[in-house]
Amino acid sequence: MSNLSRRQWLKAAGLLTGSLPFTGVSGKTLPFESPTPTLQHLPPGISVKLNSNENPYGPSSAVRQAITGAFDKICRYPWVAADEVRQKVAAKEGVSPDHVLLTVGSTEGLKITSLALGLHDGETIAGSPTFEAMLRYSETFGGYVNRVPTLTDENLTLDIDEMERRTTSNTRLVFVCNPNNPTGSILPAARLRDFCETVSGKTVVFSDEAYFDYVTEPGYPSMVELVKKGANVIVSRTFSKVYGLAGIRIGYLVARPDLIRRIDAAQIDSPNILALNAANAALDDREFYQFSLKMNAEGKDLIYQTLDALKMPYVRSHANFVFFKTGRDISGVMRDMREQGVEVGRPFAPLNDWCRVSTGKLEDIRVFQQAMLKVFG
Repeated sequence: MSNLSRRQWLKAAGLLTGSLPFTGVSGKTLPFESPTPTLQHLPPGISVKLNSNENPYGPSSAVRQAITGAFDKICRYPWVAADEVRQKVAAKEGVSPDHVLLTVGSTEGLKITSLALGLHDGETIAGSPTFEAMLRYSETFGGYVNRVPTLTDENLTLDIDEMERRTTSNTRLVFVCNPNNPTGSILPAARLRDFCETVSGKTVVFSDEAYFDYVTEPGYPSMVELVKKGANVIVSRTFSKVYGLAGIRIGYLVARPDLIRRIDAAQIDSPNILALNAANAALDDREFYQFSLKMNAEGKDLIYQTLDALKMPYVRSHANFVFFKTGRDISGVMRDMREQGVEVGRPFAPLNDWCRVSTGKLEDIRVFQQAMLKVFG
């Protein structure tokens, strides 16, 4: 960089010319492109949607076939299909089926846990910023959320030391989103395990692992390992991210059978037959799973290149998004990027001068790159 101007470097890297093909950094043809354009659901004037952490490469062809093949089953209740998926999830997680509750997206799992454990009249401890679905649901019904600011290190790591210090006999639940949304950072593996073991001796620990599939650290542990030991731990997972099924709404919880029974009693409904067939096929489709991880890594690399060129700090992410510091209020950044046809971010107080961008398809990131150069270059 010392012998090149920033503009020369951008041009050499392809950020000004768009020289890298849309087939991926590896140059391979994308085998799972959607057969129809997806732009019809975008707001007027928006060409690229990078604000909801969706996987636009899904669903895979095998999952599409499973969904359409289930049309003749729509007249039947989904109990048999649900039992099959529950058993398959249980085998994947290494637990018995009575440790698993299928939910209408992992968000439902968070909310019904709040109902089942009485968080509406007790204290929940959580990091800030983090995924707010459970926390806001609890507050809506009168619960108190004790928010602990993230550390000010380069990864904006959850301050679990302070979360542990604040845990008392009045604490109903401690919520840990790991990898954290919106930062994309993960906790040190040994410290995470120690924290969950210690705190679960005092109260329930909820480990939101919606982005766990994207973790790049070898051997990084899921807190399902503590569930297997009988700990007071609940783990949530989703099919919305790496499997590309955000629109069909299916996820699951893993916990001790007694906790599963309590949460099941608060469940309003259950996943439908199309979602169940989609999840069943997705669990078997290892090719698309690996493809999604590969394309996500390539997409993040392109985003990192852009932010490096613009000298913007960011957190190296273990998710399908990147959190970066703009130095400007997020409302203005969102407005200016929309004028370039790109949807990014939303406010994550108190880090209002940071922006979260989803990876999207590689061609979407090219549009993002050009918009960033116009807004910040």
